[in-house]
Amino acid sequence: MTADLSQLVKAYDVRGVVPDQWDETLAELFGAAFVQVTGADAIVTGHDMRPSSPGLSRAFARGAAARGVDVTEIGLCSTDQLYYASGAFDLAGAMFTASHNPARYNGIKMCRAGAAPVGQDTGLTEIRELVESWLDAGTRTAPAPPSAAPTATPRAPGTITQRDTLEDYAAHLRGLVDLTSIRPLKVVVDAGNGMGGHTVPTVFAGLPLTLVPMYFELDGTFPNHEANPLDPANIVDLQKRVREEGADLGIAFDGDADRCFVVDESGEPVSPSAITALVAARELAKHGGKGTVIHNLITSWSVPEVVRENGGTPVRTRVGHSFIKAEMAASGAIFGGEHSAHYYFQDFWNADTGMLAALHVLAALGGQEGTLSDLVAQYDRYAGSGEINSTVDDQSARLAAIRTAYEGREGITLDDLDGLTVTAADWWFNVRPSNTEPLLRLNAEARDEQTMTRIRDEALTIIRA
Repeated sequence: MTADLSQLVKAYDVRGVVPDQWDETLAELFGAAFVQVTGADAIVTGHDMRPSSPGLSRAFARGAAARGVDVTEIGLCSTDQLYYASGAFDLAGAMFTASHNPARYNGIKMCRAGAAPVGQDTGLTEIRELVESWLDAGTRTAPAPPSAAPTATPRAPGTITQRDTLEDYAAHLRGLVDLTSIRPLKVVVDAGNGMGGHTVPTVFAGLPLTLVPMYFELDGTFPNHEANPLDPANIVDLQKRVREEGADLGIAFDGDADRCFVVDESGEPVSPSAITALVAARELAKHGGKGTVIHNLITSWSVPEVVRENGGTPVRTRVGHSFIKAEMAASGAIFGGEHSAHYYFQDFWNADTGMLAALHVLAALGGQEGTLSDLVAQYDRYAGSGEINSTVDDQSARLAAIRTAYEGREGITLDDLDGLTVTAADWWFNVRPSNTEPLLRLNAEARDEQTMTRIRDEALTIIRA
């Protein structure tokens, strides 16, 4: 294997095909580089159910231990369970998962102590450069740690120990949302053969819920459907089962169970923006009607509206968890949400946890007598296009063409916070370039379906010209 780290190290994590792009040898070097760059003297690691995950995770632990660092392995876990361990133990952490990617992929999501993110601008670039330097020097195992002085005694290798955190993680989440007095609910959960099958039974244990499990068997080959509920094709089974069971709602988790998607009692998808608004209202009530709520620039207009109506201050940011987490920390925000169903909580070390968002939805629904569709109607106020991807030859040229078409029009404003956003009184749309593919991503919203369709098609005509 010849490693090309430019293809492996992404903006927020390490992600690639095993063993074609990376293997346990490289994982060991990443472990050594991670502790050197972060300066950690102890770390925690966890992994998902992919066939390659245990070996990669253990190799990373060997690399860290070779540098004199003690490693706590929590084994099978969801990504937010790893964040819990990082926060609760105040340790830097590494989660081995490729989230919703196909079975042949794997990756590493890394964080500093307290679940603070490690991304391209917060250490990941330095980790990549260090691993590249070792590879260029022919190093294939974790090098011994550098001595403080030529005569210093070499640092002894660290220890590798195991610890089960599932019960503690579940107890922490249940301590943040009170579900003890809700009415009984019937909920269908599609784990997609991912880590939700591991965490849901423990988190939901003892709650007034009738759980109908789907695809809870841990299987990193994803035999039933891809573990990516953002693709409508992957929630068809859930929608059907909710209707068949007469359930109150359905919940789908992605492969590493850090995102949750919700369908109502009719099997209709609930917009992540509506979930963001609902949870924001609950978090603001919990904090006395005050607080900052972060939302990315392609969530619905309903999100900042609901935040203001409930006494909060909305803050708009770029798309991507590193931007959300940075703004959460800078502003002291109590909650943040994205269109991609990532939900971030101050009470969870500013990290994202789909499970906590799911508990909020269950608490909100079970705290009143109406249906979920009636409940979320107040938070779902506009017509949205969803994200539409278009392959283009020249991203910059197409964005320039959109700017030319709209700038100078009366009543229209343009901004460049992330891609190009065009806003009018009754509609807006955003076009963002992909960082990794020759794509432009369009999101449009309007006060009615007819206007949204018109604006969406007008933008697409320019993008695809």
